[in-house]
Amino acid sequence: MKLYYSPGACSMAPHIVALEAGLKMELVKVDIPNKKTESGDDFWKINPKGYVPALVLDNGELITEVAVICQYLADQAPASGLAAALGTMERYQLMSALNFVATEVHKQIGALFNPALTAEMRVVQTATITRRLNTLDQMLAGRAFMMGERFTVADAYLFTVLNWTRFHKIDLGQWQNIPGYMARVAGREKVKQAMREEGLPA
Repeated sequence: MKLYYSPGACSMAPHIVALEAGLKMELVKVDIPNKKTESGDDFWKINPKGYVPALVLDNGELITEVAVICQYLADQAPASGLAAALGTMERYQLMSALNFVATEVHKQIGALFNPALTAEMRVVQTATITRRLNTLDQMLAGRAFMMGERFTVADAYLFTVLNWTRFHKIDLGQWQNIPGYMARVAGREKVKQAMREEGLPA
């Protein structure tokens, strides 16, 4: 398998999942602004959507979207416990958590990277993020991880996008449960490995 990624982008989530699951994959770095891989290939021809992550299977089939790639990888190593079995209520709860991260955390924090965002809109967007993180903080109360005591694909995704708060000077210390959660995930050996492999401070 080949995972097309950009350092620290949302593609770090499936990178973490693959390491946690013990799956072998080739990492291919992508220059997103120029849509070129490190070797100079046209990324548009690999993923017509033009963004990472993109997972190319051994048979050449393409899978995109963070939550879907993470679930696919987890399903290749069911004994890892990174995702509950398909068809179970636990799996639907996991899918709910992944969708919350995708639509209410990833997209809201990610919007702050838009250089066209005005100062006024940044204030509005930051207020929305605060409300979403208030909800998240309540979700994490009494839990080690999003789904309880076990680390899952939802945590790989959530940790990745919450890391972006440092770029936007959002102090996670204003919440009761989020800082401890981030510390627990950051302390995992495979998370540290993923960050090192992407050239990020672990």
